[in-house]
Amino acid sequence: MNQSRILPALDRDGVGYQTLLLGGFALAASALLVVGNLLTQGAIAEREAEDLRASLEQVIPAERYDNDLLATTMAIPSPRGDDTLTVYRALAGLDVTAVAFETVGQGYAGPIRVMLGIGADGRVLGARVLAHSETPGLGDKIEIGRDDWITAFNGRDLRDPPPERWAVKKDGGVFDQFSGATITPRAVVAAVKSGLETFAAQRDALTASAVITTNTTQFY
Repeated sequence: MNQSRILPALDRDGVGYQTLLLGGFALAASALLVVGNLLTQGAIAEREAEDLRASLEQVIPAERYDNDLLATTMAIPSPRGDDTLTVYRALAGLDVTAVAFETVGQGYAGPIRVMLGIGADGRVLGARVLAHSETPGLGDKIEIGRDDWITAFNGRDLRDPPPERWAVKKDGGVFDQFSGATITPRAVVAAVKSGLETFAAQRDALTASAVITTNTTQFY
C-alpha cells in the first residue's frame, strides 16, 4: 500500500514543518553545548586549581611546607554559620605550620573575597584579594598589583594591634585608608580580623598534627 496516501507530505511552508525544523536545530544546539561543556570541564577545573594554588603560594611562603596544599584540606563551620569553610593546611613533616582560607568583607560595591594565610602562631603571613567590584582607581588599591597597602597585615595578630585598633585610622585604628574610598579598606581590615578570629576559635583543630595510619592521613 502506498503510504503517501495515508501520511500526507509535510508542507514546507506549514506550521508543522517549521516546528519540526526549529526543534531539530534546538536539539542539535543543545547537544553541541553538552559536548562542549564536557570537553572544557577538565581544562576549566585545571585552570581554577592553578589560580587557587598561585593565591595560596602568595600567602604561605614555600619554605613553610612540603605538602600539596590543595590536597591537604579541612572543613570547618563558616563564621556565618550557614556553610562550611575550606581550610588549606601547610605541613612540615607531620606538623601544621600554617593555614590559609578565604574570608569576606562587604565593600562599597559588593563582597571582597580575601585569601588569608596565618602561621601556627596566629600571625598573618599574607593576605591577597581574590575578587572585588570596587571602583577602579580608588578601591582597587587593595590589589597587590596596584599597591602594597595589603602587606600592612603581614606579621599582625589579634594582639598587634589590640582588637579595638583593628580599623582604619579614620575609625581610630592603625591601618591607612584611601582618599575617597574609606569603605573599601575598612572592609578588608574587617575581613582579615574576622579571619584571625576564626583561626583563634578553631586553633586546636586547625593546628593538630597529622598521624599516618595504614590507609590514610588523619589529624588529631
